[in-house]
Amino acid sequence: MDQNAKRHGEATVEDAAMRKLISIVPEEEPGTVGHDFWTTVHAFEYVLTEENGKTTRLSRTRQKVKRDGVVATLASWAESTKPKDGFNMLMERGMPELTGEAIVLRHQTDFEPSVIEAARARLEAAGVDLDQIQTPNH
Repeated sequence: MDQNAKRHGEATVEDAAMRKLISIVPEEEPGTVGHDFWTTVHAFEYVLTEENGKTTRLSRTRQKVKRDGVVATLASWAESTKPKDGFNMLMERGMPELTGEAIVLRHQTDFEPSVIEAARARLEAAGVDLDQIQTPNH
């Protein structure tokens, strides 16, 4: 990301640079469920790329979106019986606002009540302050 910040051990600056980059990459209109979703995908791909030392893409997620769409993909994540790996990895990195569950809560008009409740329950069980997930770039 910001190589200067990384080289000098400035985690706060590096995090801010990564968050800015992932927020401007999606082509969708900011504030939409699609924009939030692709911001999350890019964030997760960034984290995996950094950890793996090589470019890593979420191929299965991208295929699912092509097949089922963004809203259906997010609904399946929220309603799965156990959290997806991405949920756990984002939580471990202090990014609960980027989870699919957080996106569901920010865009409740796009989802069925059961999906919203499942998303809320998962975040609450993880100890997330729901007031802190209202914007993806806080």
